[in-house]
Amino acid sequence: MSRRIVILGAGESGAGAAALAQKEGFDVFVSDASSIHPKYKKMLDDRAVPWEEGRHTEDRILAADEIIKSPGIPDHAPVILKIKEENIPILSEIEFAGRYTDSKMICITGSNGKTTTTMLTRHIFENAGLDAGLAGNVGNSLALQVAENPHTYYIIELSSFQLDNMYDFRADVAVLLNITPDHLDRYHYDFREYAASKFGIVRNQTADDAFIFWNDDPVIREGIEKFKPKATLYPFSENRKPGVKGYVEDGQIIMETLNGIYTMDRDLLSLKGTHNLYNSLASGITAKVSDIRDERIRMSLSDFCGVEHRLEMVTRVRGVDYINDSKATNVNSCWYALQSVNTPIVLILGGTDKGNDYSEIEQLVKKKVRALIFMGVDNRKLHAFFDGKVALIKDADSMEEAVNKAYNLAVKGDTVLLSPCCASFDLFENYEDRGERFKNCVRSL
Repeated sequence: MSRRIVILGAGESGAGAAALAQKEGFDVFVSDASSIHPKYKKMLDDRAVPWEEGRHTEDRILAADEIIKSPGIPDHAPVILKIKEENIPILSEIEFAGRYTDSKMICITGSNGKTTTTMLTRHIFENAGLDAGLAGNVGNSLALQVAENPHTYYIIELSSFQLDNMYDFRADVAVLLNITPDHLDRYHYDFREYAASKFGIVRNQTADDAFIFWNDDPVIREGIEKFKPKATLYPFSENRKPGVKGYVEDGQIIMETLNGIYTMDRDLLSLKGTHNLYNSLASGITAKVSDIRDERIRMSLSDFCGVEHRLEMVTRVRGVDYINDSKATNVNSCWYALQSVNTPIVLILGGTDKGNDYSEIEQLVKKKVRALIFMGVDNRKLHAFFDGKVALIKDADSMEEAVNKAYNLAVKGDTVLLSPCCASFDLFENYEDRGERFKNCVRSL
């Protein structure tokens, strides 16, 4: 009798996992407490996978040998608590997909910068003529690609939620960019628990693998002492220090690997700013340890165009720049954005708070921000922290209202920056929807 796999959540990862599970001969059932997007219904129907939406039928779910859980479902959801009571193993789509492929896995995580680094790494691999699929939080489901469109390499952006349900999966190259407070509502508001989750990326690595990380993050240094990764270590930093393998010296980027030393002028990097230097170093070291030729790395680091909704210049209206940083769903992302803007700022903040501590951006806000606009269903926490610290503070309950207020507050030479610090689910479908609406409102000014 075939083993039974139940998949909770029928988005990109769930539908992809269903396709792979069915191909591998499992008895598959998909259950989603919300409605399923027509695209994914068709995917399931085309493969004759049974599904339900708008509910979780308990007896069908608890009959599973294994459960594949969407990363968006929290551990305290009632159905998950029931599954744990029954001691049914819960795994992520990435863990499941890893069982059925021997392809090289390049895995990238961090609180900030992981999408840019993932897309840049994929850009380098493609320019080098390598067959590289994009998966995880970006691109298509890893499981679906393994089932129906396999690649030699996979460049995978991993969130802590995905890492939480990975056990035997091994990353050939693991990249850890930084660890700052984020999603603490999913980790009992315990930063150490969240940090430990991020270190799941080095689990099962061997001395033949590479671990690339930001040298100057004290939380990462502490994690290395605690978890003692077995992989070859490639720390990177802005400046040369003992043991650091990627750094800048005399205007030159230098990366030292077992495959040789790579150098290029820092000025040639297409992505500007210190945070993007780190993203470029992480991607460059990944490429070099993967034995990609120097000229291909240089070309790709020089011509990459960046990621939509991340410090994306929209347009200039009457001498005011409008920047879409909707992807800044935590405080540290906003800190990077404020650091990168050198003009007075009208800052749009707000959304679904995930346990944010705004003290991290307090000094930059006082120094650089002319006016704050709070855009959310509930702005009380923002007012409690920022009232009295910035002269001009306004509320808005729609993107149109926020952009119009920003337009009236900004003067020539200013920057209007959407960098919300928060998740988008109070007013928008997701951060992409929020960013698109911002761009549309700005372009119709």
